[in-house]
Amino acid sequence: MKHDQHSNAHPFSRPPLRWPSQLLLVRHGESAGNVALDAAHAAGLSRIDIAHRDADVPLSARGEEQSTALGRWLAERPAAERPEIVLCSPFKRARETAGLIRAAGGLAADAPPFINERLREREFGILDRLTTAGIKEFFPEQAAFRELLGKFYHRPPGGESWCDVILRLRSAVDTLSLHHAGRRVLIVSHEVVVLCLRYLLEELDEERILAIDREGDVANCAVTEYRLRDQGARGGALVLQRFNETAPLRQQGVSVTTAPDMAVAAK
Repeated sequence: MKHDQHSNAHPFSRPPLRWPSQLLLVRHGESAGNVALDAAHAAGLSRIDIAHRDADVPLSARGEEQSTALGRWLAERPAAERPEIVLCSPFKRARETAGLIRAAGGLAADAPPFINERLREREFGILDRLTTAGIKEFFPEQAAFRELLGKFYHRPPGGESWCDVILRLRSAVDTLSLHHAGRRVLIVSHEVVVLCLRYLLEELDEERILAIDREGDVANCAVTEYRLRDQGARGGALVLQRFNETAPLRQQGVSVTTAPDMAVAAK
């Protein structure tokens, strides 16, 4: 096929994405896994004591309060500013968070969330349920390998690196453009997913996203918000309005928690 030499477009250039008018990224409420991890660290244990597989870990009682509080905060917005579409990780703690936000009136429409497996938690493989001390005790070679590669690129056996998460999220971002352009969208997911979506949406690099990560954990039910600017033929741009905002919980009188998810290898 002959390329038109007078065209200004690169023959392999990608058409511009058309973004949602508003995008909210929310980490799930505090989970039983977060509580178990805190307890394991406090006791100096190598393993995290929890019966559920990661996908089935429910919210804690405090996580339920946080999710309801966020829903009430969203419900205080005018209907024209509340989310219309909810995309959700299939993990139980995320689905419960989305359901409680909906029950508290936080959505513009009483619609159930769309479950999307690409928004699931990072998979930790053989390091699942281990504390930092446990990883060094049972898999010292993996601890050393992670130190060498850095967590952005290190993939534990049977698990995922941050790059692997970013790879599956690229198609999720395309879905936003294809199906939800111009809509108000809420994504309920996990800490690493929130950070990796920032990496994609803001076209960051390894150094910049890890610098953001070092500033502190993404809090349970914290809000990260983007707004569309200059929508048009070129697709416009999503502009960050707030990151890791916990004011919705504080305004509702609910405590803020920042524990990482069960496998400390996520951090």
